[in-house]
Amino acid sequence: MADSPDTPPPEPAGLGRILARRKAAATVPANTSDPQSAAHAPEALLLVFAEGMAALPGELGQLGELLHGAHANRDWKRYGRLLRQLIDKYLRHLDLEHAHAGNGEAARLRDMLRNTLDAVLSSLLLQAPELETQARRMGEELRGWHGGQPLEPVEQHLRELCHQVGVRNNVLHEQHDLLLSLFDLLLQNVAELIDGGSWLQEQIGAIRQLLSGSLDRASLERTRNDLREVIYRQSLLKQGIDESKAAMQELMVDFVEQVEGMAAQTGEYHDRIAGYAVAVRQTRNLADLGQLLQDVLQDTARLQAQALRARDHLSRARAEAKAAEQRVLQLEQQLEQADSQLRTDPLTGALNRRGLEEQLALATGNADSTFSVALLDLDHFSQINNVHGHAGGDHALRHMVGTIQARLGSHGQIARLGGDEFVLILPGMAQAQAESQLRRLQELLAQRPFLHGEQRVQVRFSAGVAQWQAGEAADTLLQRADHALYAAKQAGRDRVGSAQ
Repeated sequence: MADSPDTPPPEPAGLGRILARRKAAATVPANTSDPQSAAHAPEALLLVFAEGMAALPGELGQLGELLHGAHANRDWKRYGRLLRQLIDKYLRHLDLEHAHAGNGEAARLRDMLRNTLDAVLSSLLLQAPELETQARRMGEELRGWHGGQPLEPVEQHLRELCHQVGVRNNVLHEQHDLLLSLFDLLLQNVAELIDGGSWLQEQIGAIRQLLSGSLDRASLERTRNDLREVIYRQSLLKQGIDESKAAMQELMVDFVEQVEGMAAQTGEYHDRIAGYAVAVRQTRNLADLGQLLQDVLQDTARLQAQALRARDHLSRARAEAKAAEQRVLQLEQQLEQADSQLRTDPLTGALNRRGLEEQLALATGNADSTFSVALLDLDHFSQINNVHGHAGGDHALRHMVGTIQARLGSHGQIARLGGDEFVLILPGMAQAQAESQLRRLQELLAQRPFLHGEQRVQVRFSAGVAQWQAGEAADTLLQRADHALYAAKQAGRDRVGSAQ
């Protein structure tokens, strides 16, 4: 009997959907209503399978009809070939799909690891050529790896590379710490060479304070800029000192030359006077005595004129040296003024953010110190700007800062963070004392409105107070004060909040 074509139509979308349809659409003939009863009868079971396949739509149904025909003819070889077709075409294909999907994910992971080694890690190891080459070689090894190849060599090479990178990282950290310590030692030596009261001492102290903490890009930029400023100002001061030194050297040279000249002239004068004395004793007439007297007077006048010229020259040289010294003092004053301006808010005269950071660094540098900070915020400042304009708002800021500075004197400092936000540093004050001080400042401002044009303007503020705890970072301290300020604002303004 001739076989019907064994090759079914094209394959379906997937076996998962086929099996789902099989559960929903399979019908069991009446003569095989109980498949389990035919479990021990192979022919009956094969018939159940063929009829179930024939009930499916599409190509699987056609394959089921072919199976049913083979069963009806009891052509078990053909039935077996059709089953192999089903397995080869559908079941194995499904397994290969999953296998390919797994291989695709593995390939992606392999490529990502290779890119990490080749692009990222190798670029970080530019200062270590041998490790860079090893990382690139590892990336190429991963590129050439395929499923079925042993992973142990790759794993061993990757473990060795990670170990070498860790060692290199430790070496870099040690070099980093060593460079910082050398730089700090250099600054310490420079600080010992200059006057203890010099403005350079403060700059160097601030830089060393920055270097002692954790370094990020912003702090490094700030340190570099501060160091450039120190070098620039030191060069200006050195130039002035060199000019003063040159003037003093010139003065000393002129003084020595004048003294030597006067000594020579004086010695010559003494010799001439001695000669005149001998001549006087030997003279026998009045005319010769008159001539000798005239010569003595001329020599004395020349010596006196030379002494006057030397005195005038020394006076001018001394005046020039004094002027050079004055220029150095003036330069130092200008540098101190410029340094102060770098730390001062130009509108209010309060410290700016940089000045605040330096003062907080000094205050927190002593573990035994007691101080508190207060974060201030003007109440209804936007209304002052709306009613009186920005000029009125600026006037309000200056009025508040001036009033607080006059009240605190040397017992506290005020810094402007920006806008209408300010920070008070209150040395020697615990929490309760600082809160009392803030309330007194509020009362003082309430009693002293300022005149803007012809209008009296009242200035009020809310504040949050926090006492510094030993070891606490300045940012954390200000954050606690900010939380207390927020609570004071929420409670109705014109209040003093206490930080937890």
